[in-house]
Amino acid sequence: MRKIDATKLKNANTLLDAKYGKEGTASRDEFNKEAIAYYYGEILKEKRKELNLTQEQLSEKVGLKRSYIAKIEKGATDMQMSSFVRIAQALGLKLLLS
Repeated sequence: MRKIDATKLKNANTLLDAKYGKEGTASRDEFNKEAIAYYYGEILKEKRKELNLTQEQLSEKVGLKRSYIAKIEKGATDMQMSSFVRIAQALGLKLLLS
């Protein structure tokens, strides 16, 4: 497992605190929510492209609208867990739940 440099993490948190507020504030919670949506969207988009699938092909495979797939990939929507699981399975991604 990769070790995290605590000083870099502290510096990142200091910057985030200054820009979005301290952990637990509404503005920081909103930032975290948007960051997570973006992160998962990027993972799905990378895998889709790796498989040479268009958004249209993926949308047909999972029964969702192409515009919804686009929003997910941009991190512009808070996708439902059921949609995430369907897309991940269609892309051959394995979900590890602990």
